[in-house]
Parts: sequence; structure tokens; C-alpha cells
Amino acid sequence: MIKPLKHTLLAAALAAAAFSAQAAAPMVKTPAPGFYRVMVGDIEVTPISDGTFDLPMDQYMREKPEVTRAVLAKNFLKLPVETSDNAFLINTGSKLVLVDTGAGTLFGPTVGKFVNNLKAAGYKPEQIDEIYITHMHGDHVGGLVSNGQRVFPNATVRAGKPDADYWLSEANMNKAPADKKDFFKGAMASINPYIKAGKFKAIEADGELVPGVSAMAEHGHTPGHTAYAVESHGQKLVLIGDLIHLAAVQFDNPQVTIAFDSDEKAAYASRKKVFDEAAKNGWMIGGAHLQFPGLGHLATQGKGYRWIPVNYTQMR
Repeated sequence: MIKPLKHTLLAAALAAAAFSAQAAAPMVKTPAPGFYRVMVGDIEVTPISDGTFDLPMDQYMREKPEVTRAVLAKNFLKLPVETSDNAFLINTGSKLVLVDTGAGTLFGPTVGKFVNNLKAAGYKPEQIDEIYITHMHGDHVGGLVSNGQRVFPNATVRAGKPDADYWLSEANMNKAPADKKDFFKGAMASINPYIKAGKFKAIEADGELVPGVSAMAEHGHTPGHTAYAVESHGQKLVLIGDLIHLAAVQFDNPQVTIAFDSDEKAAYASRKKVFDEAAKNGWMIGGAHLQFPGLGHLATQGKGYRWIPVNYTQMR
């Protein structure tokens, strides 16, 4: 009886040692590459993550801080809120169109992941034909450049003319409060290399930019904030930029604005208009700061909306 017992004890000891060795392995602490894919009719759309950054939303939301904190707690969110920064790549079959570019180096080390994730998704920066900017805040245009050089050498950049007129004006920057000047500096550093290369063209009116992709002026968050609609075979996706920042608060209470809105009344009006149309018509929406991949549908609920994230699917 002794010999089998020794074997049993030895086997147990070896198993425990193996388990201990496995448990002692270092934690990886990095996510899978941040990209996803959906089809809108015949058009492929790839949401791509630039990373996340932390925002003290109880200070930024135009709501009593204690109310915001209570809503966040109810939704199992902590302060500061880890906020997604999403861009969207549209493959129409004949054009590669990128909507926004992430923050690049403008928002610290937790963002600036767009190019690596783009490559992981199977594309290269030099393949991009057109880049449509929702607005010229740094977390949307910062990815356009690296060390002052164009990241997308073959792309034409487009953005709403009122945004270009406002953010690229040194006179406006000089008049701005000290804590707002960096918004102008970030926009100029990101856009001006494309202007110098003859690769920037302002959007002056709503309408189709390339087949299947249209501009929709939705001003308020910034003077020229623009959404972009992707349409094919009766399906529609609206890429809404910064019409919403904090889903936990603003879907239930869409009248709540954020400190970054340049015209809070107009920002709310744009949000309500697009959300009402999306809920009524069954459009998909894609948000820059909705939890990655930032895609879903809306249904009206009381005075606000119910957010229905896209169901996970594999491309077939």
C-alpha cells in the first residue's frame, strides 16, 4: 500500500507545481486589436479604436455633479470615466474613406493606437483615399499627423467649412481664453500639413461626397460639426461624431449637454433631431465616444432613448 501512496503523493505534488508555475506567469494586460466589422448593404464599415482616455464626467456634464455620479454608479461606471475614442473606416468597393482619426499624440499615452489597429484590420495608411472629419477637436484630428508629417499621404481631408474657418484662424486663437488655445493649436498642427500639400477641401453643403457616403451638417458641438451617412441597399448608418459623449446620462436625458459644446442649445437640437430620425427609421448609429465599437440602434423611451448595441456577428 505504501508504494501506490508514494506515487499518488508524487503525482499530486507535480500537478500542484505545474499549476503554481502557470499561476505565476505574468499577466499580459493588453487587449486584442481594436477593430470590428459590419456591412451596410454592400459597404463594409470597420470601427477602429484609437484607445481610451479618462474624463471626470461629473465636472463636464451640464448636470448636478451628484446626479451624474449617481447615474454612473447605477451603471457600474467609476470616475474618471474611461471613454472610447473611435474612428470608422468605410470601404465602398471603390474608395476607402476614414471618418475621424483619433487623437494621435494629443491626448496622452492611452490613445494613439489607431494606426496599429488599422494595420491589424488589414489596411495601411497609404491606402486611404478620403478622410472626413466630424469636427476639429484634437481627439478627432490628432491622428492625421506624426512628427509634423502626414500619416495618410494619399488622402484628401475634408471637414465642414465653418469648423475650418473657426479652428484654423489665428485671429480666433488669439482671442480665445488661455485654456482654449490648445484646441486651435491641435487643429492647426493636424490640418495645416494637408492644406500645404493641397490635400484639404472644406465641405460647404450637405450631400454625397463619394457614392454611398454623404455629409450632414449637425452644428452645435462645434461651429461646423458634421455627421456622415453611409447608405446602401436601403440600409443606413449615421456616424454622429460628438453628438453624444456619455451614454449613461445622455440617452435617458438628451437635454444634458457637456462643457465641450460650443453652442449647447444647438448641440442638443442636433442630437435630438438625429436621434429622433434614427429611432423612427431604424438607422444604425456610430458614435466616437460610445463604448467600442460604438455601434447600435435607438428606440424612443420616455423623454429619451434606449440604446441597443449591435449584436456580435462574424463576417460571412
